[in-house]
Amino acid sequence: MTRPLYPRRLHTCKPLSNLRKLATLNEFGRVGVLLRILLLSIVLLWPIAATAQQNPLTVATVTRPPFSMIQDGAQTGFSIELFDLLAAELNRDVAYTRTDSFSEMLDLVKSGQVDGAIANISITSARETEMDFTQPIFESGIAILLPGSAQSPSIFSTLFTQEILFAILAAIALLFGGGMLMWIFERRAQPYFDRTAKDAAFPAFWWALNLVVNGGFEERMPQSRPGRIFAVILVVASLFIVSIFVAKITAALTVAELQNNVTSLADLEGRPVGTVASSTSSDFLDDVGIAHQSYPDLETLLTAFEAGGLDALVFDRPILAYYANTRGRGTSRLVDRTFKPENYGMALPTGSPLRETLDQALLRLREDGTYARLRIKWFGSN
Repeated sequence: MTRPLYPRRLHTCKPLSNLRKLATLNEFGRVGVLLRILLLSIVLLWPIAATAQQNPLTVATVTRPPFSMIQDGAQTGFSIELFDLLAAELNRDVAYTRTDSFSEMLDLVKSGQVDGAIANISITSARETEMDFTQPIFESGIAILLPGSAQSPSIFSTLFTQEILFAILAAIALLFGGGMLMWIFERRAQPYFDRTAKDAAFPAFWWALNLVVNGGFEERMPQSRPGRIFAVILVVASLFIVSIFVAKITAALTVAELQNNVTSLADLEGRPVGTVASSTSSDFLDDVGIAHQSYPDLETLLTAFEAGGLDALVFDRPILAYYANTRGRGTSRLVDRTFKPENYGMALPTGSPLRETLDQALLRLREDGTYARLRIKWFGSN
């Protein structure tokens, strides 16, 4: 049996099958490369996506104009706007929790119930043991606020207050009434009072005035018994009247002296001084031995000051300066001296991972001029 001239068809198809297998392997290789690229992209983009999905930063604050307050229903103030800028640098949203007191705000930080706190928080060694702080966000210090105008009052404005003017008018009325009463008693007893009521008005007033100031005229001593009794009563009463009048003037000069000459803490000795309880200002007054009254919050302190119950406030200089330029304009003035420099910072729970990132964001805001523009907006160029 002779062999076929050509090989069998199976042998001729074998090279084609190998090519198909090779093509299939190449397809698998390309799919593997694509999968590796996809996995690498997920790994690289995952932190960004995770950050975008993080919950908003919870930040505690307390009302301390101009650092933190509510205006027209919105959170605002230097510290609030600064933290908003920092959060934008970190691509994070912010949810603010406004507390009723400064100590409550710090307690939330210590317990880790919030991510941080911002207002006018002084950085101190005692607080550093209980929480962390960012780099300083504002240079501050302790100052004294006094009642009165920012300009030194004149002697005229000091003496002739509404109260003293009322006392002068009352004294004139009493002297005039006393003189006319003496005219009634003496008009038939001596020539000085022997005139009509109209003509006797000023002479009678002049007689009463001299009686009170100089002890009267010997030649015009009362002649009638009622006149003599009334003259003695008038002289004795004048001792009290003059004493009260002098006391009013002395008190006015004392207040003016306090307003003009307070240059040190020693000038506050014996004066009613107020500050906020558990503040660095209260600790400072304790350290230097100045007796003071502590109030639970800033608003209560300012209300007592406006009611005249305090001769001086000792507290954070920026807070007092803002008050003196707004609500207390014309009725209060700030002593031109900072008694203890302090720095404000953002308070964070101990070991917070936000500390480094917030410090870096704060440095970027300082370097690009954003921080300086914000400070000028709230405090002016100085």
